[in-house]
Amino acid sequence: MYDDLRSAVAADMPRLTELLADLVRMPSVSAHGYDPAGVRDAGSSLVSMLTEAGYDNAQLLESSSGHPAVFAERPGPEGAPTLLLYAHYDVQPPGPAEEWDTPPFEPTTRDGRMYGRGSSDDKSGVVMHLGAVAAHGDDLPVGVQMFFEGEEEAGSEGLPEILEKYSDILHPDVIVIGDGGNWEVGVPAYLDRLRGLAAVKLELRTLASAVHSGQAGGVAPDALMALSRLLATLHDDEGNVAVAGLVSEEYESDLEYTPDRARWEVGAIDGLELIGSGSIKSRLWSKPAISVLAIDAPPVAEAINQLVPVARAKVSMRIPPGQDADAALEALKSHLRANVPWGAQLEFFYEESGSATTLDTDNVAVAAWREAFEAAYGVESVSIGAGGSIPFISTFSDLYPGAPILVIGCGDPTSAIHAPNESQDLGDLEKATLSEAIAFRILGSG
Repeated sequence: MYDDLRSAVAADMPRLTELLADLVRMPSVSAHGYDPAGVRDAGSSLVSMLTEAGYDNAQLLESSSGHPAVFAERPGPEGAPTLLLYAHYDVQPPGPAEEWDTPPFEPTTRDGRMYGRGSSDDKSGVVMHLGAVAAHGDDLPVGVQMFFEGEEEAGSEGLPEILEKYSDILHPDVIVIGDGGNWEVGVPAYLDRLRGLAAVKLELRTLASAVHSGQAGGVAPDALMALSRLLATLHDDEGNVAVAGLVSEEYESDLEYTPDRARWEVGAIDGLELIGSGSIKSRLWSKPAISVLAIDAPPVAEAINQLVPVARAKVSMRIPPGQDADAALEALKSHLRANVPWGAQLEFFYEESGSATTLDTDNVAVAAWREAFEAAYGVESVSIGAGGSIPFISTFSDLYPGAPILVIGCGDPTSAIHAPNESQDLGDLEKATLSEAIAFRILGSG
């Protein structure tokens, strides 16, 4: 069944693999402080590519701030549904070059995986959508609207403006977000929930200026000492989040997620204790989690005998569905204010929040992909949560309340997204592309 699509995708894989490699070569880092030309150049290349492939209305969608999105469309038969196919073409910063086995923007394939920044997150999603459409040639059974965002990794600041500004050209019946991932290599998955986000950058000051550590040590607290004590209050002794008033519940599912699997997925060192209580699924998908992402402090190599007067940190909190994002942000700030040690001065100089999402899985889109997944992968798909966040899903939901939203993807727990040596299994890229092509046919015949 679906042998024509299976053959079409298989025959197209050399081109799709080279397309993924071409995209990885584009340093489309959207983070603040990086040259925005890298993102814009990648977006313009996609527009040219879509135009050459015969898409209509290929263009950059601009906002007054942030990076552009890429749009193009192909109509379907009369009466067929229109699918908005989302992915993002911007990527995370590569991080320290010495932690990569091969250069991050020079794609390298070994053992069936392509390595490079963005190979999985989320340029594989771009390739999946393009390959699924191409598999149908001139007989596309549904209408498609490609929407490739250029600033997902930077918080999607301009996305609400883009969606409002260009609302006259966007008319989805189904929204497919290709920024999810598989349960494991060869086992497809779709998401039923994603955590939201609340984060702050803070500055803690104890002294007007640095002073000699021998003359003041023992009397005056340095800022690093004070910051360490403050950050330590965010968790209890088990590693559970200690901020009061947050939503926290157990995730009910028959899916087995063992501590050993969690240790393997995160690359835990031998003997490391996992933090928190409850099931692994709950700790990752339905309970809050707090991480200290960065601290500004003198590097050890440059340390001198002085008390550091001021220190900065970024604290990020993932929040579960059911939790109001703004309330969570205020709870985090209130906790930090209440636990400042020794009368130090605390200032917040940046904050952000994004909503968690619960996704309906009883709709025509999920039904189509479940059938398509089984046909392409040869196994049943699973419904999972996601510890990460895609806050803009709520924006799509508000703007298009009648359109089912499906979150799928090509990556897997070993893809190392946001980390050194990010990679994409090319076999799963082919299966994900075939799944989407089959789902198009199912929806078009329904």
